[in-house]
Formats: sequence, structure tokens, C-alpha cells
Amino acid sequence: MANGVRGEIDAELDGRRWTLCLTLGALAELETAFAADDLAGLAERLAAGRLSARDAIAVIGAGLRGGGAEVTDPEVAAMASAGGVPAYAAIVARLIGAAFGAGEGGANPPPPRA
Repeated sequence: MANGVRGEIDAELDGRRWTLCLTLGALAELETAFAADDLAGLAERLAAGRLSARDAIAVIGAGLRGGGAEVTDPEVAAMASAGGVPAYAAIVARLIGAAFGAGEGGANPPPPRA
């Protein structure tokens, strides 16, 4: 089960439930894939809202690997989702939101208590 505090999400692909997480290593992988100079550039690129299918494969693949799965992007590209394209887009949006601090409903989580 995903731990939202750690930026994890659960998603179903190929009839299997997976835990995805954009770890620091996964974010570095995406910086390279998207030719972003830094995390701010990556966040801007992802927030632009115009992601290709290749971009979705890269994000989902990085998230799966960050969650501990040993999968390649070609394997991710072959994975099916019962919800089709909208489900893939939702996975990407939830994963990006979890990594960059958006909580449920798009709100930022409250700061930790001292």
C-alpha cells in the first residue's frame, strides 16, 4: 500500500496493483529524459500540461522503478490500463502531484508540526 507521506501512489496496470514513487533518482532520470537543467525546470515542463505518450511512459516508468519495480520503458509501454488513456493521464497527474507536494484535491499538504 502506498505511503502518501513519502510521495507514493498506487496504480493498477496490467491487472496488477503497483506502488509508484518519484524518488530523487527517478526525478534525476526524468531531468535527463526531458532535458531539464534542474528540478524547477522539470516541474515547469511537467506542469505545462502537454505531455506526450512518450512522456507518460517515462514518468510512469520512473515512478515504477522508484517504487522498486524492475521494469524498462518498453515494458511500461506494453502495460494496459483498464481505464485507457484517461487512466494513464490520471496516474501521471497523481504521481507528479505526490512528488511536488500536491495533496488530495490539489491542495498542498499542511506543514509538519514542531
